[in-house]
Amino acid sequence: MADYARCARDPATIVAMCEDYRAGATCDRRWDDEDRAAGRRISCPVQVLWAGRGALDAWYDTLAVWREWAEEVSGRALDCGHFLIEERPDEVLVALRNFHAWSPAAGGSAIP
Repeated sequence: MADYARCARDPATIVAMCEDYRAGATCDRRWDDEDRAAGRRISCPVQVLWAGRGALDAWYDTLAVWREWAEEVSGRALDCGHFLIEERPDEVLVALRNFHAWSPAAGGSAIP
């Protein structure tokens, strides 16, 4: 968290963060809408990890949302807040390694 605070002292970092949020509400949303209208979906496997202590579980069925966009979706909530990697680094690492080691040809299954 100290590194986040250090970076936030740089005005260019704040501009970049705001631009990321702006894009999410404008051009990214427009491109998503265009993809959906054209019937385009994500064809590679997708892993979704999210903060279990956040509001997503109350607001959405997170995996169902991603299944509207992708053919093959796996993942789960982690017992943490917004900063998954900082709060649960070992758990995130295991999930990523398992996801990238998984192979449908090997008869495996993605992590739940």
